[in-house]
Amino acid sequence: MSAPGLPHEMTVIRAGRAIENAPDGIASAPFRVEHLITGEQDGEPTAMRAMLDPGVRTHWHSHPRGQLLLAVSGSGLAQKRSGPLVKLNPGDAVWFAPGELHWHGASEADAFVYVSVQALQAGRAVQWHEPV
Repeated sequence: MSAPGLPHEMTVIRAGRAIENAPDGIASAPFRVEHLITGEQDGEPTAMRAMLDPGVRTHWHSHPRGQLLLAVSGSGLAQKRSGPLVKLNPGDAVWFAPGELHWHGASEADAFVYVSVQALQAGRAVQWHEPV
C-alpha cells in the first residue's frame, strides 16, 4: 500500500507499516519495499525503504532527476554503466546523476536494506532496463 502523497505536516512513518513486494521484473529475485513518501507532481520526491535478500540485484535503471541511496544495514553493491563495482556499508550514501544507468543490490553473503529518494518528472521516478 503506497502512502497517499506528501504529508502536509510533521509525520512519523513507523517502520513496517506498509511493506509490500516490489513489482515483478525489476530485479534478479523478489524483494520487499516500504513506501515512505509518494510525490504526485513533477519535482516532488518519492522515498522508499528496500529490503533485499543476499544476492538480489535490481535491473539496470535510471532516474530522470537522479537518486540518492542511503545504505541502512547489511552489505550492498552499486555500479554505474561502464563503472567500477562499489561496495556499500551502513551509513554510506551514493548519488546517481539524472539519467545515469546503474544498478544496486545485496552482496552475495549478506542482506541489504537501503532508503532511496528520487523526484518525479513527467509522472515517473524510474525507467527500468535490462537485467544486470
